[in-house]
Amino acid sequence: MRTSAHYRRLWFGSTVSWVGQGMTSLAVSLQVYDITRSPFSVGLVGLFSLVPLVAFGLYGGAIADTVDRRKLGLYSACGSAVLSIALATAAFAGFHRVWFLYGIVALQAVCAALNSPARSSMIPRLLPPEQLRAANALNSMVTTFGMLVGPSLGGLIVGFAGYQTAYLVDAVAFSASLYAMWRLPSMLPERAGGKRASVLDGLRFLATRPNLRMTFFSDFCAMILAHPRALFPAIAVLWFGGDAKTAGLLVAAPAFGALLGGVLSGWQGRIRHHGQAILIAVACWGTAIAVFGLTRNLWLGLLLLALAGYSDTVSMIFRNTMMQVAAPDEMRGRLQGVFIVVVAGGPRLGDFLAGSVADLTSPAVAVTGGGIACVLAIGVLALYGRGFRRYDALDPTP
Repeated sequence: MRTSAHYRRLWFGSTVSWVGQGMTSLAVSLQVYDITRSPFSVGLVGLFSLVPLVAFGLYGGAIADTVDRRKLGLYSACGSAVLSIALATAAFAGFHRVWFLYGIVALQAVCAALNSPARSSMIPRLLPPEQLRAANALNSMVTTFGMLVGPSLGGLIVGFAGYQTAYLVDAVAFSASLYAMWRLPSMLPERAGGKRASVLDGLRFLATRPNLRMTFFSDFCAMILAHPRALFPAIAVLWFGGDAKTAGLLVAAPAFGALLGGVLSGWQGRIRHHGQAILIAVACWGTAIAVFGLTRNLWLGLLLLALAGYSDTVSMIFRNTMMQVAAPDEMRGRLQGVFIVVVAGGPRLGDFLAGSVADLTSPAVAVTGGGIACVLAIGVLALYGRGFRRYDALDPTP
């Protein structure tokens, strides 16, 4: 933060905009339910957000490897602000149409898919390599802080001042990100030479770089096999005799652990073998989830979920650092695009798998079985990924 004023402004702008996005995410869900009284309609909000995010995530990364990343980040952040203003205007005018909300959510996802690879691929240009791990720890705190504070603040604003106010606050929040992008220098990719960046070239590059490829496989082990978030409402009632507040605690516990993981990340700077750290962190995630499936004590369950969230942040920090250091600049945007697809799609697939297994068996089998499957899968990756285990941050190889 002290080294680069540009990074400091970018980090602050991202913090404010993440809180605003969290507010709008909750406000849109509440408004859809207020209009339809249908949980299924609320669930479609996630679908309308996920599909464009996955579809444009890869292409957003390819664009970020071709054009000025500063301009791409600036234009996409401006687009998000305009869409929030459109939501506020519609709410002020009493125009309550579900199709309009779905459309805005989809367009916001497109803007996010363009903005995130551009912003992430800027960081290695703003900081020296030895500071990237600390920067990724700070970035993970931004995301988690937005997940915790944004929805809570959004609920309060909607309750006291209406949907339109929440959307307006989000639009104003984007001004911090716009200012940070505006103050950045030009960020043309190195050795781009005007050549069109291909998504397929990025995937081919990833296919021939086993260590980078392993970072994605390890995340899939955790997010697809052991991601029981969709079961939290049922678990709150069936296991702990609780209600919606209990489910809220279950959702918040991993986020709290993740925030703690970012705050207490100083020790990670002494770790050279990032691959080993990722494997251990994912194994800890799976173990915590498996034991959570066996407990019927709420506070112990919350502690285990917080431990899982902490482990996930440790894994994410090292994975991001490996991508930013080991990948050449002309490929960073596309790899960040793949990262968006994994981060956005993995948990959704995990929710679907957990729900399907729970429906066929029970929530306990789905949760504990998923945790065990995660540990076994990461063990197989560790067995066959010798190069990944030996990855040395002082001599990074993709």
